[in-house]
Amino acid sequence: MKINVPLTVPKNKQREYKKNYKIATHKTGKVMLFAGDQKIEHLNDDFYGEGIPEEVADPEHFFRIAEKAHIGVFASQIGLIARYGRDYKKIPYVVKINSKTNLLKEDYKDAFSNELLSVKQVVDFKEKSKLKIVGVGCTVYLGSWYTNQMLKQATQMVYQAHQEGLLAIVWMYSRGKGMKTIDNEVHLTAGGSGIALCLGADFVKVKYPYSNKPKQDAKDFQEVVQAAGRTNVICSGGAKKNNKRFLTHIHNQIHIAGTKGAAVARNIYQRPLDEAIRMANAISAITLYNYSAADAYSVFLGEQELDKKN
Repeated sequence: MKINVPLTVPKNKQREYKKNYKIATHKTGKVMLFAGDQKIEHLNDDFYGEGIPEEVADPEHFFRIAEKAHIGVFASQIGLIARYGRDYKKIPYVVKINSKTNLLKEDYKDAFSNELLSVKQVVDFKEKSKLKIVGVGCTVYLGSWYTNQMLKQATQMVYQAHQEGLLAIVWMYSRGKGMKTIDNEVHLTAGGSGIALCLGADFVKVKYPYSNKPKQDAKDFQEVVQAAGRTNVICSGGAKKNNKRFLTHIHNQIHIAGTKGAAVARNIYQRPLDEAIRMANAISAITLYNYSAADAYSVFLGEQELDKKN
């Protein structure tokens, strides 16, 4: 696997950068990101209520899944990692350095995900905790009144992360009440992925147009991947979906659209532990090991084990 090391990584940190890249991607160049930042983003909405298993309410459910499933990285805020990381030291972590809640309606005021801590503080935490922290991440809301502030913070995050040999992942979402009418959402998403490239991000996490036309969605999405250039595109999973159709979409994202991984949350953790592990493994089967959607679905059903050499 050839790793394109950006020039923002100094020579004395290139080995560290390559090591973190290999850990996050299992030496495949693609990442399966298990997202666990919703306890701030969505409050308790995703963790408690009708149709959600009781065990999902326990924050440790995240860590039990991340430890036992085959994932690339687990992304969350530093406090959650600090509270549970001592018991889960083998998990590769990405620290999300900004977040916002969903309490304020966006027709009242545009979204602003402000910085919670600095990359320097993450590096300090990594050194003292000895946890396997391989990168940092942040969200930018393209179209918000506060876009420029978030872009500046994201640029600083990427640069500082690279200076320390860490990976940098940008969550890039289109959101803002003053945005002009958009006829083609994929075209706008492509603009966002191009911005992530200009920021220097290693990976950009964007929303995907899940519909009843999986192949057409993937063909349309090629524009997003092309716009990102040498920044790798990964797609968010969104709300929980039909299992078989969801895995088909992920397969098409990678093998038709050309994305470099998946970033999934609710479609994994809103399940009992064993089922969540099987879904995470099924996603990794496609993302990292080139399984067909049908074979990955068999992994989810427990009909076959994940073969990491497939």
